[in-house]
Amino acid sequence: MSLFFDKSRIPSPEDSLPGREQKMPVAPTHGVLGNPMVPPFPESFESIVVGMGCFWGAERKFWQLPGVWTTAVGYAAGATPNPTYEEVCSGRTGHNEVVLVVFDPAVVELEAVLQVFWESHNPTQGMRQGNDVGTQYRSGVYVGSGAHRDVAEASRDRYARRLAAAGHGPITTEIVEQGEFFYAEDYHQQYLHKNPGGYCGLGGTGVSCPIGVEV
Repeated sequence: MSLFFDKSRIPSPEDSLPGREQKMPVAPTHGVLGNPMVPPFPESFESIVVGMGCFWGAERKFWQLPGVWTTAVGYAAGATPNPTYEEVCSGRTGHNEVVLVVFDPAVVELEAVLQVFWESHNPTQGMRQGNDVGTQYRSGVYVGSGAHRDVAEASRDRYARRLAAAGHGPITTEIVEQGEFFYAEDYHQQYLHKNPGGYCGLGGTGVSCPIGVEV
């Protein structure tokens, strides 16, 4: 491994850090919503994992959304099992900083969850989000079913047309199979609830995301 690792490039599994078998311990309940952060979740509920820059501010966006039952921050879409925050920051795990969103589809539809996702960050910036640079800050939607992928891709395409009309570049968001979600350290969970004055680098484009079929 080179001493100087390119954090704008996702490493191959062979170049990734080895990680560990033990899982990260987290608090049993959400610090704001009071519901469990780890499975099993209510059977009728659905979940999706999204990456949109620093996960502190991203998680707050979703726990404030009516119909969301619980959220948790973690790491996804990389090769290193059970990585630490420091390892993810090194760029040598391939992971993205993400938020697990568990919601009641009878109260809030997936399209509305995705609307918050699209409008709360700039999905055209590649391996960065604002001043946060590196593969861990890339825009991503990690789906657990083909139906969720279809909804996510349709939502992306609608938003891409709105962004283009407003003069923005193409969307760089990856939409891929969810894979394993690794919980981040407990001090990261609901970070902005524990630290109200903490850093939040989220910034959207100011372009609204349509829901439903555009005419």
